[in-house]
Amino acid sequence: MGKKRAVALFSGGLDSILAAKLVMDQGVEVVGLHVRTGFHSEDVKERLGLIKDKRELPVYRAAEQIGLPLVEVDISKSYCGIIASPKYGYGRNANPCIDCKIAFLRAAKEFMEKEGFDFVITGEVVNQRPMSQNLPALRLIEKEAGLEGLVLRPLSAKLLPPTIPEREGWVDREKLLDVSGRGRDRQLELAERFGLKFIPQPAGGCLLTMEEIGKKVFDQLERGEWDCDYAALVPVGRHFRLPTGTKVIVARNKDEVRFLSRFKDRWYLLRPTTKGTVALILKEEEPTEEELQTAADLVARYSKREKKEVLVQKGDRTLRKLIGNPASEELIGQLRLKAGSKRSA
Repeated sequence: MGKKRAVALFSGGLDSILAAKLVMDQGVEVVGLHVRTGFHSEDVKERLGLIKDKRELPVYRAAEQIGLPLVEVDISKSYCGIIASPKYGYGRNANPCIDCKIAFLRAAKEFMEKEGFDFVITGEVVNQRPMSQNLPALRLIEKEAGLEGLVLRPLSAKLLPPTIPEREGWVDREKLLDVSGRGRDRQLELAERFGLKFIPQPAGGCLLTMEEIGKKVFDQLERGEWDCDYAALVPVGRHFRLPTGTKVIVARNKDEVRFLSRFKDRWYLLRPTTKGTVALILKEEEPTEEELQTAADLVARYSKREKKEVLVQKGDRTLRKLIGNPASEELIGQLRLKAGSKRSA
């Protein structure tokens, strides 16, 4: 039997590190596949230009310490559609967990078949997450991805039916584990045994699990405002709804100022003539006088509460100037997004 090759879905978290390491130590050639959705905290940092060298990112440091080659695949364009209409619904907020797992495995399957790998590894732990890591969900996910029998979950393998890699002797099932639940004691013990120096702390890297992000997503979806541009803007800035229903986003810092300014070819950008923040009006047709004035007042409010001369720009054109007076706290409260109802799939 020739040397077998596996593609490991690799988030850079401890579970994915250990899963890859357990299989690598059995002589299997493993390559890590890092799937990007556009809704991870690191995706947003890169979008804002805050990441200068990817090799400094935790996922790369995690892969490097176990000698795991790492490949990235970006599914953010197709992921926008998944968020809009997940077949299996949402988790607590706007996180389409089951559909997300299916998308990740489909990406791994495509890479596996294209590059001549034999099976897929994940760091999933049975019952660690109630929606997507119970036994029925795990079976459903690999069936939907077209990978039945070819997904090895080394941390919980002994709690699951033997996979093809185990039945065929590509890996030794006895050297795999039976971890279950949300605790990390066994993973930390294994990390110590492997001599891992870099142990990522558990954190919610997926922004869609956050209530504030979910509110913004559902606000957009309920109004039929959704494509990849809208999706890219969800984690950025302060979001407001004007009385007319038009969305305005105000930048919180200079990196967001730079990012929002990229969208002035599609929408309307309000920029002060002196130092301050910017606002983006997400409207295809020209905003009304009232909308422009309210957006200018928001610019003034978040530019140190100072009166500002504001330019209205679209593309390379400056359309007009107006004076923004700092919006009152009462108005700010009225314009803030309200919690939207969760869309059913």
